[in-house]
Amino acid sequence: MTTTSAPPVRGDGALRLVRAELRRRPAARLSLGVVALLALLTVAAPLIAPLGGWGPDEFDRSAIDPYLGGLPLGPLGGVSPEHWLGVEPVTGRDLFARVVHGAQVSLLIAFSATAIVVVAGTAAGIAAGYFGGRTDTVLSRLMDLTMSFPSLIFMIAMMSVARDVNRIVLMTAVIGLFGWPGIARVVRGQTLSLKHREYVDAARVGGSGPGRILVREILPGVAGPVIAYTTLIVPGMIATEAALSYLGVGVRPPTPSWGQMIAESVAYYDTDPMYFAVPSLCLFLTVLAFTLLGDALRDVLDPRGGGA
Repeated sequence: MTTTSAPPVRGDGALRLVRAELRRRPAARLSLGVVALLALLTVAAPLIAPLGGWGPDEFDRSAIDPYLGGLPLGPLGGVSPEHWLGVEPVTGRDLFARVVHGAQVSLLIAFSATAIVVVAGTAAGIAAGYFGGRTDTVLSRLMDLTMSFPSLIFMIAMMSVARDVNRIVLMTAVIGLFGWPGIARVVRGQTLSLKHREYVDAARVGGSGPGRILVREILPGVAGPVIAYTTLIVPGMIATEAALSYLGVGVRPPTPSWGQMIAESVAYYDTDPMYFAVPSLCLFLTVLAFTLLGDALRDVLDPRGGGA
């Protein structure tokens, strides 16, 4: 016996289902709190970092031992009332300030790249699914072409060649360039199932033009899957930024980034494991929080994509 999949949830009903799902899943509630905290860090990093008493580029020579290769003084990598998360070896820069500003850089790139991906992918997917024909063919082949590129290799090459440019803007554009086909395919499939619904046909018969139909009828119908997909691609964007910075082609010093901090800490993982653990744990918890929240939202807003 075959069963028909439920359509994506819309409007106030979606909000009620999301709240119910968050109440049912303590892990999703905790993830939402972590995501909210990260969003606050992204916006208010210049106000939060000084709470520890140090800037991200201030050196504290008194916190390191010059006779031990600049290793932090004290336990756990120099954790103290003056340095809440310890300090960097050699430089003595405060890890709390570096992590907070690194969160702002990493998440700003990830959120901005995600916005580019969602806007471009949604527009391309709706156009391909609604208009069909030659438009669908051209956009679908462009999706296939973009997805066929070994994206990470091309990102590394493009970031290595470009030098005297704003690294944050360049990374955002490069990551966004290769990310839009995935969501475009999701939206295209959803649009194909919506464009012949009764309310869309009624709007068409009533004299509404394609632009009005796309904005008023189709877009609300694909909003649920788009929101769910967005929360699931943010972790990938964060990991991509961290990978590029780890490989040395992303954000450059002295601008802090979690991936850059992890790369620098590898040389000290045996003598100062705290330096390695702090940015690594931040990156892990961020990816985990977005993944758990995205799973919960997908189950509500995109039931057909949530598995059997």
